[in-house]
Amino acid sequence: MDLAIFAHFACDLQSSFEAFSKEVAKIVEPEGLTRPIRGSEAGLIFSTFRSPLNAQTPLRMLKSSGFWRTVWGGSRMCESETQIFAPRPCRTVQAASCVVVLLRVLACGDCCPVTVATADMNRESFAAGERLVSPAYVRQAREARRSHEHLVRLLLEKGKCPEDGWDESTLELFLHELAIMDSNNFLGNCGVGEREGRVASALVARRHYRFIHGIGRSGDISAVQPKAAGSSLLNKITNSLVLDIIKLAGVHTVTNCFVVPMATGMSLTLCFLTLRHKRPKAKYIIWPRIDQKSCFKSMITAGFEPVVIENVLEGDELRTDLEAVEAKVQELGPDYVLCVHSTTSCFAPRVPDRLEELAVICANYGIPHIVNNAYGLQSSKCMHLIQQGARGGRIDAFVQSLDKNFMVPVGGAIIAGFNDSFIQEISKMYPGRASASPSLDVLITLLSLGSNGYKKLLKERKEMFSYLSNQLKKLSEAYNERLLHTPHNPISLAMTLKTLDEHCDEAVTQLGSMLFTRQVSGARSEKNDLKRNILL
Repeated sequence: MDLAIFAHFACDLQSSFEAFSKEVAKIVEPEGLTRPIRGSEAGLIFSTFRSPLNAQTPLRMLKSSGFWRTVWGGSRMCESETQIFAPRPCRTVQAASCVVVLLRVLACGDCCPVTVATADMNRESFAAGERLVSPAYVRQAREARRSHEHLVRLLLEKGKCPEDGWDESTLELFLHELAIMDSNNFLGNCGVGEREGRVASALVARRHYRFIHGIGRSGDISAVQPKAAGSSLLNKITNSLVLDIIKLAGVHTVTNCFVVPMATGMSLTLCFLTLRHKRPKAKYIIWPRIDQKSCFKSMITAGFEPVVIENVLEGDELRTDLEAVEAKVQELGPDYVLCVHSTTSCFAPRVPDRLEELAVICANYGIPHIVNNAYGLQSSKCMHLIQQGARGGRIDAFVQSLDKNFMVPVGGAIIAGFNDSFIQEISKMYPGRASASPSLDVLITLLSLGSNGYKKLLKERKEMFSYLSNQLKKLSEAYNERLLHTPHNPISLAMTLKTLDEHCDEAVTQLGSMLFTRQVSGARSEKNDLKRNILL
């Protein structure tokens, strides 16, 4: 059956879901359709779907979060992902200017695998090529291309990070196929609105792989854009891969996450603003102290008053004062506390907060719990703390940086949690559309590394930390100094500099500048009496 004719047939179909699936399978299966959607085939858009199957609306197909649903293009795009809509041909189909993409559904109960399938648009091209070049060579080339397409199909079906990283040719093919799904890359597209993906510089367009529309819509950063099927699909895939990596890193019960184009501090602010609507009486955020500016400013920017809980010294470590936290909750009143804002990754001698105990306190008093996990995703210890805290108590969301955990440019973060609806509320709090650059960067990185490559990096980090600890211990002993014993901090180390401090008042800060001029960045040398105004 001609695909364009089938598109009209599918739109007018009022039969059951099973009948629709069988009709699709009759056409798709004999053809072996495996190629990803093309930009000119803008009849369908894929997005995550979490709504029960409704037999009276055949196109509202799939039930669980890992599956895809179909949305008929342009004029019929629904405002929310769960809105019921009546299927009918989109303008593109009505104009017969494209070949509509088909979705094959292998129905087998409530949980059925889904294969994204399209007509093999290269068949005629390859056939034409056989008239110019030996058919044997063309068939070999066709099979080579199918190996790339097979990787893409597996990615779309499973929504998980591939075990082995992709080569650059597969990555660029995939990104190109996604990019031409966006309306700004349609051949003959005539954009007359104020936001049509116009770019003056070709260099800028290439830098972004021609993903110009960004992600999300004005009401939800995770929503699908009618004009940007490719960018929307990129966003969904990226969030799915990141969720897979979070589980791989140790938080196995996480249910949802999304990449937000803001660094950790502003992402924390977004979480606090979301909680404001749920807890209108709240004025305070209880915060076990950590000397880091953006954490403090995230609370001030959201309009709340941080209640600082000083840590207690246990040996060389600064640890959470649980009794002080609970006493402050009782003093202020649970209804007036927006949340407890805890921290995992931090600089020694500070160690990660006692997340399990804090989570129990939050659960007992009905107080939300937001965790600053800035660079903790790379630490199995930090991720274990989050997992255990969620199991035994309450953790509403945890935020981690993209650049610190995935080695991509600064400007992105991941907001994740154990309550799917709350994470969706946070995504809807983001005002307007958002840049796709952080999502694109982390997608390319994860597909390049694969899950095996990322696990290898995690293993190497542990080994390097152990090596650094041993070498610093030897160095400190050679100069009559001491490496602080901070076993609960799996990321940071600290050693004393009392000899330098006794020798000269400026010696400690001079050491820091000397390290920097010798291209050792990231190390900090601080005097004991140092004071800073973190609001300026």
